[in-house]
Amino acid sequence: MSARSDSSKPVGRIAIIDIARGTALLAMAIYHFAWDLEFFGYASPGMTADVGWRLFARLIAGSFLFLVGFSLVLAHGRGIRWRPFAKRLAMVCAAALAITVVTRFATPDRFIFFGILHCIAVSSVVGLVFLHLPATVTGLSGIAVIVVAPHLAAPFFDHPALLWLGLATGPVQSNDYVPLFPWFGPVLLGMAAAQFAGGTGVLARLAALRPGSGILPSGLDFAGRHSLAVYLIHQPVLVAAISLFSLIAPPEQVDPAALFLSSCNRSCVQTNEAGFCDHFCACTLRRLTEETLLDAMMSEGTEALSKPEIQAVIQGCTADFFTLPPSE
Repeated sequence: MSARSDSSKPVGRIAIIDIARGTALLAMAIYHFAWDLEFFGYASPGMTADVGWRLFARLIAGSFLFLVGFSLVLAHGRGIRWRPFAKRLAMVCAAALAITVVTRFATPDRFIFFGILHCIAVSSVVGLVFLHLPATVTGLSGIAVIVVAPHLAAPFFDHPALLWLGLATGPVQSNDYVPLFPWFGPVLLGMAAAQFAGGTGVLARLAALRPGSGILPSGLDFAGRHSLAVYLIHQPVLVAAISLFSLIAPPEQVDPAALFLSSCNRSCVQTNEAGFCDHFCACTLRRLTEETLLDAMMSEGTEALSKPEIQAVIQGCTADFFTLPPSE
């Protein structure tokens, strides 16, 4: 990616940006590997739905989209180069469509209809509007998109055709859901950072940086230069590798009820007394089993907590504990 300072002279490709993009890809591969281990049964069900993993995933997506915005300014800040822009956009759209089609057959109940590539495609087009605005306006707009998104949610946006906006009031079932709100915010923040850097000569200094020539920097730089190809290839490679490994060493079969009780108690005792947790977890397990909701709870983890039927079980078991006679 070539950049320009305030003068018309190109400052060359910014290697540190490629390495940053490659680092984001590496982090994404780590997350997907953990998700695959969970999917194949080598990790606890719902592991990647825990707070730490969810935060990790959001940081990865945010950094990726920030770099999308930064690169958009580097490539087109001094004038939109329509042919390269259209070519890149067509490639991203084709890749996004392919992911939708494949996941529609592989995981029909949670297929990816608006994941990170879909968001990149739409954000790249909408971002053109901000190319020549002051960095302050772009940055404040990015913050606004992130901050106001939860307050714009309304039942009107629950329609399937509008879910890509991210303003629905209920949970959305998808293995990769990166809607425009709030995720267009990091794109705008990346654009603002590049606009500010271009106006202060920082881009030229960044371009002058020469990272080491070791295996890791070189690998990250290569991945960053070919980010779309690496993104599309890494997950099929991981799935194929784990599939082959499972033929040699199949995962152990774990009793879902025992696993649920262990996970429930582990999280419950962090904020509640042991007596309450013992009763609450046993009650919740019993009612989830009776209402055939245990499988959904185990497969979706914390995401399932937003479902009304599971909320009813949780509230019922909580109330049940406080209505017990003192001797119990």
